[in-house]
Amino acid sequence: MRDVIVDCAIYREGRRSEGPLDFSDALDEARTSDEAFVWIGLHEPTAAEFDKVSEEFGLHPLAVEDALKAHQRPKLEVYDDSLFVVLKPVVYEPDSDAVSSGEVMIFMGDSFVVTVRHGEGAPLGVVRHRLEADPDVLKHGPTAVLYSIADASVDHYLEVADELQADLEVLETEVFSPDGGGSRHTASRIYNFKRQILEFRRATGPLSLPLARLSGAGPFGPAVPFVDETAQPFFRDVNDHLTRVNESVEGLDRLVSDILSAHLAQMSVRQNDDMRKISAWAAMAAVPTMIAGVYGMNFDHMPELHWTWTYPAVIILMAVLEVALYRMFKHRGWM
Repeated sequence: MRDVIVDCAIYREGRRSEGPLDFSDALDEARTSDEAFVWIGLHEPTAAEFDKVSEEFGLHPLAVEDALKAHQRPKLEVYDDSLFVVLKPVVYEPDSDAVSSGEVMIFMGDSFVVTVRHGEGAPLGVVRHRLEADPDVLKHGPTAVLYSIADASVDHYLEVADELQADLEVLETEVFSPDGGGSRHTASRIYNFKRQILEFRRATGPLSLPLARLSGAGPFGPAVPFVDETAQPFFRDVNDHLTRVNESVEGLDRLVSDILSAHLAQMSVRQNDDMRKISAWAAMAAVPTMIAGVYGMNFDHMPELHWTWTYPAVIILMAVLEVALYRMFKHRGWM
């Protein structure tokens, strides 16, 4: 369990205090003290490793199953003895244009917070240190932990959205450059970028309803169990930031679709230009071929075959026709 439990501490009046090493003893001690709670953090526990934790804290079996399997959408579930919240922090790698998401499961109940992290994108270590440095916030108990994790995740969404916007502008410039848009890999890059935005949307879109409920605007009543009602304005602020993120994601998705459509139209125009050039050259080649074909049939009754100037006259005729066709196609922009 030591490899799974990242941190376990008791907090009294916003300050970390030394307590029992065993988390069950720490929970008993927190429940016997006023304004105290225990926060235990776990990283990708197995079913056997998480079994003791779920029994000690009285976690609902369905929430435990979700926490172990991961791959959940952001959501908020209310059970009799606990509150279960799922968040999906994201990480963006500009070098590979890849968006990857982790998962943070938060269990809240009577004097405890249990966080389960999957992946490497969760900001739990930073959040814990930040809270421990701000006792005025941490003294609000488990609600402060939930708010801080949600706030840190959504703030990072804003940073990722800005990075995606910057990279998309670079891609847009490349697509509409005189020679960059013609690369055969451009369409695949645009499509891959669209997939990354879809991955980002899966993390941000479903989170709107849980934050709306936490901010008192949900359809199930203004209060959520185990959450301090005085924190609703703070959750409302986080929800406002999330709204900005979702609007940004929608804009990015539309822009990528427009860029892809413009690129395909651009490629179609270039192919038409190529076909016109090929057709023009084929027409120019057809004229001397036709004339040469007529004189290659070896008919006996062709008066011009016996003329002295027949050969230079035919050559001059071919040249004049070729020049005329070239100037006509050039004037029309086919050459």
